[in-house]
Amino acid sequence: MDYSLDLSTYRVSYTAYALESSMELEFLRTACMCKTVICCRVTPLQKAQVVELVKKYKRAVTLAIGDGANDVSMIKAAHIGVGISGQEGMQAVLSSDFSFAQFRFLQRLLLVHGRWSYLRMCKFLRYFFYKNFTFTFVHFWYAFFCGFSAQTVYDEGFIALYNLVYTSLPVLGMALFDQDVNDGWSLEFPQLYVPGQLSQYFSKTAFMKCALHSCYSSLVLFFVPYATVYDSMRSDGKEAADYQSFALLTQTCLTVTVCVQLGLDLSYWTAVNHLFVWGSLGMYFIVTFAMQSDGLYQIHPPSFRFVGTARNSLDQFSVWLTVFLTAVLCVLPVLVHRFIFVQFRPTINDKVRFKVRQKKDHRPSPRRRTKIRRSSTRRSGYAFSHAQGYGDLVTSKRFLRRPAAPRSTGFTPTGRSPGFKATGRSAGYSPSNKAQNNKLEVEPTELQGYRTVQDSTF
Repeated sequence: MDYSLDLSTYRVSYTAYALESSMELEFLRTACMCKTVICCRVTPLQKAQVVELVKKYKRAVTLAIGDGANDVSMIKAAHIGVGISGQEGMQAVLSSDFSFAQFRFLQRLLLVHGRWSYLRMCKFLRYFFYKNFTFTFVHFWYAFFCGFSAQTVYDEGFIALYNLVYTSLPVLGMALFDQDVNDGWSLEFPQLYVPGQLSQYFSKTAFMKCALHSCYSSLVLFFVPYATVYDSMRSDGKEAADYQSFALLTQTCLTVTVCVQLGLDLSYWTAVNHLFVWGSLGMYFIVTFAMQSDGLYQIHPPSFRFVGTARNSLDQFSVWLTVFLTAVLCVLPVLVHRFIFVQFRPTINDKVRFKVRQKKDHRPSPRRRTKIRRSSTRRSGYAFSHAQGYGDLVTSKRFLRRPAAPRSTGFTPTGRSPGFKATGRSAGYSPSNKAQNNKLEVEPTELQGYRTVQDSTF
């Protein structure tokens, strides 16, 4: 059963008493049992104290939203501050992290942009750890074969450009443009916001899975190329088991594998993502051939010791077969794991994506909102009157109902009709209870007296 706590009927002193050090835990415990807590008539400092109380004792991310200068303390105290621009000034907007014009935009900020941002950040962290752990663990396995001499398994130029050129743009594109479902489906299914609240996208368990996957990938990336070049011969009869050829094959397998893994993690491909992924692969081969060319070796031989390695190794069929085999073996456990969990333990994201595919990714029609035409952008206010108004006149209905016309007496009336009865100011009514239309009282004529007598008989 849901409860609500309303502190609007209490004065500021009672709210301040609830926020004291001896009572704040009881206040927080009571508030957590309720679905809604309303705190009214509180000072700006007390608003900030309520937010600080939740931040101190609850492991939750707080959001504060306000539109006036009295909300600045609360906005600054929360993890995320949102300001509404309006007639209250710009103090709240200038102190906030996000700002918009209407309160209803908060739904889209949380369910669409906030969820997308959290999902992208978690994917970015998982992929970043994966590609760097895999890069590092290969050196660990190589240390057992080089006598722990600290010799690197890769070319020095590849080590310098791995995170700077070859793998930086693809992960940046994923962190900027990736989305599991579009904004229409995100608003249609608010349940998609729940996994983020439960930290299911990135946690200690997700980090350990990423580390184990990196360890497995590094084993494949080292021992499969090692078995390929071990005691092997080239097509021209020359021996292929040399350090330069092994280093080139290992770093090529690593670059292709991390790009393939990124492609599996991407849920939304754009032109920018295609440019970043395929451009990074193309840049790797262009830079590799350039750095291992004869021209750069003649300019400075000590810095370019892998001269001619790319030209002599990448023209072998066994090298490209090894690259394909290592990429398949590295991503195969990921594909099997995802297939099993989607079939037997699907998440809310999997269910929604399956429903989207069934409906051929048609965007749901947006909910129509009733348009209210306003003649002015100014807010409505209260109006106070210092004199008696026309309320009793309106409620008396004297100006709406007229008495029935009297029967004809044989005389043709002149001027106003017999049923006419003056109302309002013409009858002497005044909001200030002062006489209006004061006229001299004169003796009625014979005709007026006759009408009066005759009318009283009916």
